[in-house]
Order: sequence, then C-alpha cells, then structure tokens
Amino acid sequence: MAKRFGPWAYLGHGRFQAMAQRHGLGVRVKPVLLGNVFAETGGPVLAKRHPARQRYRLVELQRWRDNLGLSFHLRSRHWPFDPALADRLIIAIERSGGDALGFFARASSAFWEKQENLADEATLQRLADEEGLDGSALLAQAQSEATAETYRQNLQDAVTADVFGSPAYVLDGEVFWGQDRLGLLEEALISGRPPFRPEANGSDPP
Repeated sequence: MAKRFGPWAYLGHGRFQAMAQRHGLGVRVKPVLLGNVFAETGGPVLAKRHPARQRYRLVELQRWRDNLGLSFHLRSRHWPFDPALADRLIIAIERSGGDALGFFARASSAFWEKQENLADEATLQRLADEEGLDGSALLAQAQSEATAETYRQNLQDAVTADVFGSPAYVLDGEVFWGQDRLGLLEEALISGRPPFRPEANGSDPP
C-alpha cells in the first residue's frame, strides 16, 4: 500500500484498516513522496492543476467528508508540509515490527482534525509515544541512512508497480487507486479472482 498524509488517504484509512482486519491481511505500508511519483509518472502537482480541477477537488472532499460522517479541515493549517520525516518514521515503525497502520491513523487524524504539525519532530515523537511506541528511538531510526534508502526504494517500487497517486492499494500486482476503490478491492478479496492485468485479451475491441 502506497501512502501519504493527504486527505484522500485519510478518508480511506479507517475503512482500509477495518478491511485488513476482516480479511486477516498482511499489509506493507510504503510511504512515498507524492511529488516525486508525479514527476516520474507525469501527473501534475495540485498547485499546477487547472483552477477548475482544484475547485472540484474541494467539492469532492466535502462530499466524502459528509458521506463518511467525518469531521476535518479541508485546508489544514500546516498544509502543504514536508512529509519526509513523518514518512520515514512510518518506515521505522514498520521495520521495528510496530503498528504502522495504527500510527498513520493517529497522525492523520492529528493533522486533519486537530491541525497539528507533522513536520515537527516533537509532535511526531509525542504521537508515536501516544501510540505506545518508543518515539525517541524510532525518530533516530527514521533519520538513519538505511531508512532514507528504503524511502528512495519505495518510490521505485511504486513506479514499477504502476502506482501514480495516493492512496494506492496493491493486491497481487493489481493497483486500486483512490479511497473510492476500496469496495472493488474488497470484492477482489472476497471472490479470490485472479488479478486483472492491463494486457488486452482476444475478446476486447481494438
């Protein structure tokens, strides 16, 4: 699963967590810097999208916020921010055997609901401690070169897997992009069908 601390990942995370528990899924969380994913795959960053698309995004966020019964700020006080340390902290949590999904839930809620600063080291340490983790030790690990290398590798893994946005959920090589695809992901889990591939079969029209 490719993640970032954006609103769409936040909207889907609780439902994804519940789905993972229902199906006993083993989940690998792979934080990526979305701007780098866009640069590799040709997608425009938000600030460079046409104003009509930017306005529509805000309408859609309101629709989904209402639909899911959530309460959060459409423009968090600290958005945009540099997510690198928070991303690398998640990598450190996962590598140490901690609950990366649980920390992501707590941190995302802190950012979008309480408008806390996830670029602030002290805030990240407190949130990790509140999750029952050793925030100080994990932050030290997050700042290591080994974690930085994993962060770089996550970008390459995402591009190789045909991930071009966030959140992206990858099941057996099949990408489900966006929190609005979670229903389709669960259908695939329930049916046990083979993963769909982009290669057309003989029955498809040209």
